[in-house]
Amino acid sequence: MRERGSTQGIEGVGDARSGALLLLAGAGLLTSTLTGIWSDSVAVPTALAVALLVFGLCLAGLRLAGRLSAATAPDRRIGYFESHPEPVYVTDLDGAVLARNPAAPAAGFLEGWLTDPRAAIYRLTREVRATGFAEEEAGPNGGRVTVTRLGPRSLLWRLDRPGGRSRPPAASLADTAVPWLRADAEGRVTALNPAAAQGLPQPLETLDSALVDPPLRPDGIHILAGSGQPVRAVVLQGQDAQRDVLFVPLAGDEIAGLVPDHFLEELPVALARLETDGRLIYANRAARQLLGERAEPGVNISDLIEGLGRSIRERLSDTSKGRALGRSEVARGTADGQEIFLQVAFTRTVLDGAPSLLAVLSDATELKTLEAQFVQSQKMQAVGQLAGGVAHDFNNLLTAINGHCDLLLMRHDVADTEHGDLMQIRQNANRAAALVRQLLAFSRKQTLRPTIISLQDTLSELTHLLNRLLTEKVTLRIEHGPDLNPVRVDERQFEQVIMNLVVNARDAMPRGGEVRISTRNEHLDRDLHRDRAVVLPGDYVVVEVADSGTGIPKDKLAKIFEPFYTTKQVGEGTGLGLSTAYGIVKQTGGFIFVDSPPGQGAVFTIYLPAYEKTAVAPPPPEAEIRRPRDLSGRGLVLLVEDEDAVRSFAARALQLRGYTVMEAGSGEEALEILKDESLNVDIMVSDVIMPGLDGPAWVREARRTRPEAKVVFVSGYAEDAFVGGDSGIPDASFLPKPFTLPELTQKVKEMLEA
Repeated sequence: MRERGSTQGIEGVGDARSGALLLLAGAGLLTSTLTGIWSDSVAVPTALAVALLVFGLCLAGLRLAGRLSAATAPDRRIGYFESHPEPVYVTDLDGAVLARNPAAPAAGFLEGWLTDPRAAIYRLTREVRATGFAEEEAGPNGGRVTVTRLGPRSLLWRLDRPGGRSRPPAASLADTAVPWLRADAEGRVTALNPAAAQGLPQPLETLDSALVDPPLRPDGIHILAGSGQPVRAVVLQGQDAQRDVLFVPLAGDEIAGLVPDHFLEELPVALARLETDGRLIYANRAARQLLGERAEPGVNISDLIEGLGRSIRERLSDTSKGRALGRSEVARGTADGQEIFLQVAFTRTVLDGAPSLLAVLSDATELKTLEAQFVQSQKMQAVGQLAGGVAHDFNNLLTAINGHCDLLLMRHDVADTEHGDLMQIRQNANRAAALVRQLLAFSRKQTLRPTIISLQDTLSELTHLLNRLLTEKVTLRIEHGPDLNPVRVDERQFEQVIMNLVVNARDAMPRGGEVRISTRNEHLDRDLHRDRAVVLPGDYVVVEVADSGTGIPKDKLAKIFEPFYTTKQVGEGTGLGLSTAYGIVKQTGGFIFVDSPPGQGAVFTIYLPAYEKTAVAPPPPEAEIRRPRDLSGRGLVLLVEDEDAVRSFAARALQLRGYTVMEAGSGEEALEILKDESLNVDIMVSDVIMPGLDGPAWVREARRTRPEAKVVFVSGYAEDAFVGGDSGIPDASFLPKPFTLPELTQKVKEMLEA
């Protein structure tokens, strides 16, 4: 074959490398400006495109620098085999001779060694391009031909006569002018030549300590520790566990014809070079950190990450065909045992005369986590809206059930046989109403009547009831901090929160234990970030409910406040206890968190805003007016209710007490009735949530012409949004659903007599 190379010096490589470094320094500055863009998830595709542009600029600059120095940097890749007694050749990837040592004949490459040199060259070059190493037994005279991948565009051929070794003898390698190391299977250095001893830090114990950018990558470009010289690591595999490593300085045409991995090593952008089938050629440090320890040359990237939509193999195939170049998609992988998400963009290029792929990666784990949290919050919001809607409709049914039950009880005294059945209906309806209140508490739409209380007094009064809830094996301990600040909460609802937490603590200790309730004042100087919540600076009263039970598994901590989620056996709980507690605390303006150290039980921590003593105290709650014995009255009542059963019961109840009732099924119908100026309406009783005009809307319109009419709103929701205040209806009263016959007539009579 025709010899195309020579064995001369490598002068001029320093100038080429200096120019390349200057170009890359500018590219590094450009890349560093991407940090702000890269942190913005919306601009990730833009950042990926700019990163690829930087990569291309680096490559173009390096090629140009290499070409400028190629004339003054001839090839010397065979120099370290000058003294080798056996023939050694350097060829291109197709087997054309580029250089040879003195023992190799100038003509007749492989002739006399192999029976069919052309076929053998084809077989060996094909295998070495795929695996990096190939060997074949020589012809009838014996011996061996070994081929090693010397670089991206060259191969090293060694011809060993019968009895020879596939590895060059250590004596000949020790005399070479380039650093040479011999290492065992664990990477420990067992021998080195004078060039390595002078240019590398001593003592040299491992291969990694010889490199600025470990680990060693066969045929990869590295920077030597100490000298900082860029070299190619030529690994000469032997038949035993040891291996010889030659650190060959880069020639000018090598710099011009390849992507220098060491220049990309410190880039803040994760970059990887791939074969067209996805096998990894090189990954810089940022990419290896993302892909994990398995990101070694030869590993297929589809084994490291998987696509969430399309598979990685499909994306690689599309990229190889020129489709979807640079398009970013999310993939999932595992690094250090943790699931990670990556945004990956593939594009194709031509390196060393062969097509290859480039991958730009970025960590999208935090983005996907935030996305999952947002989706979960949307689901929780939807469940809350559903719970509130179900509770509203269910309250209407319970109002009708309770109301008609009251009408029947008016005609049956205690001695009647049906009286007991009616009482059972009422009791079970009340139990259903309690369940509905839990749903409303979770959706934060229940009626709260906050007052200023002392937690020390409230918990002291609650102690007797809590002890009754606990078994004999469970003890209760209450500890109060000094000078507790007052808080403004609904006392009854807060007691429900404490009881829920104590009952859960009891159930977590089947063999007994202790429930500890402690209170203290706490001042926050800065924001407290916990569980996606932010507690603003200020004064708080902290309530902790801790147990010595089995604790809560880590994977369930994020779910315990979800509705209908319970770890108890079927039939032992509704799954609404903690979600109800969460809703009450949040509607009060507080925060509730949970901790469960392994083997130490669970601790629920409640932050309640301390009531500011300097603030203007709200008027004291009105003392409960004793229900008058005579609930009869006189007057015209305009009853507006879209639920027929509720309207029927309420109308009959008021008529039985002596009121004149006019019924309307909607706000629009009520306004039509009020157009009759001869009607003297004394009081308007209206539902709040109705199709068309809701209660507050039609009442505002009616008050323009009848400002003296009294108003009673009935609803299963909280009253804050439509009673009193700037946006509500002044001087209006509120009756929560479900209500009974006496409660309705009592409220109407109170408003008329006020």
